[in-house]
Amino acid sequence: MSTIDEIKSRIDIVDLISEAGVKLRHSGRNYTGFCPFHDNKHTPAFVIWPESGTWRCFGQCNEGGDIFKFVMKREGIDFREALQKLAARAGVELKDLRQRETPQQKEAYEHLRRLLEDALVYYRTHLFNHDKLLDYLRRERRLTDSTIETFGLGYAPAGYDNLLAHFSAKGYSPQEIFDAGLLSEREDGARFDRFRNRIMIPIRDEQGRMAGFGARIVDPNDPSTSSGQASPKFLNSPETPIFSKGRLLYGLDRARKPIRVANQAVIVEGYLDVIALHQAGYENVVSPMGTALTEDQLRMLKKFTRRIVLALDPDVAGQKAVLRGLDAARSAMDREGELGFDARGLLRNEARLQADLRVASMPDDLDPDEIVARDKAEWAKLMEGAKPIVTHVMETLAAGQDLNDAKVKNQIVAQVLPLIEDLPNAVERDTYRQNLARLLRVDERTLAGAPARVPLTRRRPRSMERDRIIEVSEAVPAVSPTSRIESYCLGVLYRRPDLLYRLDRQLQEFGLSALAAEDFGYTDHQVLFRLVRQAVEQDEKDHHHYLVSHLPEPLEGLSRELLSVTEKLDLLEERILEELVGRFIDLRRTVAQGNINQLRFLQEEAQGQGGANLKIYQEQALQFTRLLQSLDLAKRKMSMKRQA
Repeated sequence: MSTIDEIKSRIDIVDLISEAGVKLRHSGRNYTGFCPFHDNKHTPAFVIWPESGTWRCFGQCNEGGDIFKFVMKREGIDFREALQKLAARAGVELKDLRQRETPQQKEAYEHLRRLLEDALVYYRTHLFNHDKLLDYLRRERRLTDSTIETFGLGYAPAGYDNLLAHFSAKGYSPQEIFDAGLLSEREDGARFDRFRNRIMIPIRDEQGRMAGFGARIVDPNDPSTSSGQASPKFLNSPETPIFSKGRLLYGLDRARKPIRVANQAVIVEGYLDVIALHQAGYENVVSPMGTALTEDQLRMLKKFTRRIVLALDPDVAGQKAVLRGLDAARSAMDREGELGFDARGLLRNEARLQADLRVASMPDDLDPDEIVARDKAEWAKLMEGAKPIVTHVMETLAAGQDLNDAKVKNQIVAQVLPLIEDLPNAVERDTYRQNLARLLRVDERTLAGAPARVPLTRRRPRSMERDRIIEVSEAVPAVSPTSRIESYCLGVLYRRPDLLYRLDRQLQEFGLSALAAEDFGYTDHQVLFRLVRQAVEQDEKDHHHYLVSHLPEPLEGLSRELLSVTEKLDLLEERILEELVGRFIDLRRTVAQGNINQLRFLQEEAQGQGGANLKIYQEQALQFTRLLQSLDLAKRKMSMKRQA
C-alpha cells in the first residue's frame, strides 16, 4: 500500500467534509449537501460517494475529486501541502515511510533484541525459583511445564533495582536497558525497574524476534508494582524502536502456519488466553497488546486469511460495550486492557479488506481459557457458530429487552439500521433488514422510513488514537472498481509514456476527446498523469528517465505499485492500445452514468423545492446522456474495426 492509499484508507471523506462545515444528509448510499465553494442555498448540489471516496459539485463549480482535491480547493494549497495536512490527520509519518532501515539502525535494533533475549532468561530463572507462582500457573491457569517453557514465561521480582543491577553487572549501560523498555524514569531522572512482582510474557514480532514484554500483576495490593498509583492488571513494554502496540499481535509468530491451515484467525483479549488455547490445540489464536484492535493488526492477519473471528470476553461483549462501540465518541475504549468492539468500524474494515469478520461471545461468564478447560470441543463449536457483526449487535441489543415495547424497538432500530445501511452489498442489506424486522416483529416496510444514519460527530485526529479500534473515519475501501481501472491504465502509461499520443489519436478517431487529467477521479492519479503528459512533450527520447527524475517523493510508492501491476503485461502496441481505449471508454461511461443517476435525484429534489436549479441539472443530465451515446457509438466502432 502506498503512502497515499494509506492516508485515504484512514480518513473518511464524509467526516472530513462535514467537519469543514458542510451539512450532509444521507441520500441512498451517498450524501448530499450545499457546496462550500459557491453560494447556493436552494438545493443541495454537492454529492459525496463514500464507496469511491470522491465528491462532485453539480452546481456552479462543476468540479469534483477526492479528499486531496477537497483540501486543495478549500484551503488554496497544492498537492504536497494537502498531502502533509492529511497525513498528519491520518497519523501517517511521511518521512518515516520513505526512509529505509540503515545498517547502523539495524545493528542497534539487533542489540536491543539481544538484550531482551537476555532479559527473558533472567525472568525465566526467577520464575523457576518461585514455587508459589509456578503452582499458580500450573493449578489456577492450568498450564503445563512444557507450555510455560515454550512461551518463555518468567517472573520479575519485587524491588526497584534487581534487573538494573543484574544487567549493569553484565556490561549493559542504564541507557541501553532503558532503550529496551526495561526501565522507567522518574521526574528527577532516576531510573528503576519497570516490571516488578509481575508474571512476564515475552512478546515477539511476526518473524519471531523479541520485541518486548507483557506483564501480569501478581498481587494487586503490592505497592511496588505501581509506584503508589493504581496498578494496571497488565503492563506492556513502552513504545520503543522495535515495540509498537498497534503493529504487533501476541502469538502471531506461532499462529501463522495454523491460521493458514485453518483458514481462520481468532482474536482473544488476553495473553494467557492465547497460551491456554494454543496448549489445547487451537493454535490459530492471537491477541492485541491489551489495547483496542488496530488497522495494522488486521492487515497483518489478512496476509494469512480473510476469515477473522473476535472471541470477546463476557465482560466486554455485553450491551454496554456494544453501545459504546456504536458511539463515535467512545472515550472509554482507550483504557488499557480492554478489547474494544466497534461494530461500524469493523464493518467498514470488513468491506475495505474484503474480509469475513465475525463475533463469538463467550457463554456462562467464562473466559476462553476456562472454556477449553471445561470442554475443549466446546471452543470449536463456538468458533463455528461465530456470527456476522450485524447479527451479533442485533441479538446483543435485544437480549433481556421487552420487545413488545415500541420505544425499545425504536432504540434498537436506531442503533442497528445505520450499520445495515453502511453495508456495500445490496443482498446483505436486504437480508439484515428482514432479520431485524423478524426480530422486532415489525413490518419490514416500516424500516424504510427509519433514520438511516446516526448524526455525524467530530472525531479526534488519527494521530491521537493510533491504538484505538478501527474508527468510522476509515470508511474508504482500499481499492474501488474505478480506482482499479484508473491504476491499470495509468500503470501502462507510466511504463510506456510513448503510447500516449497514439492513444489520443485512437480516441479522437472514435469521436472522443483526447485523454485529460480530469479523466482520473483521484488527485494522485491526476498529478502522475500530468507528469506523463509532460514527459512525452519533452524533446528527450528517454521518457521514462524524465518520469523518474521528476517524480515527486510522495508519489514514489504509487509509481512502484503501478509498475508492479503492469509488470507481466504484454505491451504489444496494437493489443495494448485497443485495451486502453476500451478501459478509458468504460471509465468515462461509469462516471457519466453515476452522474446521470445523481442528477435525476437532484432534479426530483429541485422540483419539490420550487424548481430552483432544475434547468441546470437538466442541461447537465443531457450533456452526460449525449456523452454516453458517443461512448456507446465508439464501442460499436471498436467492435466493427476488430471484426474487419
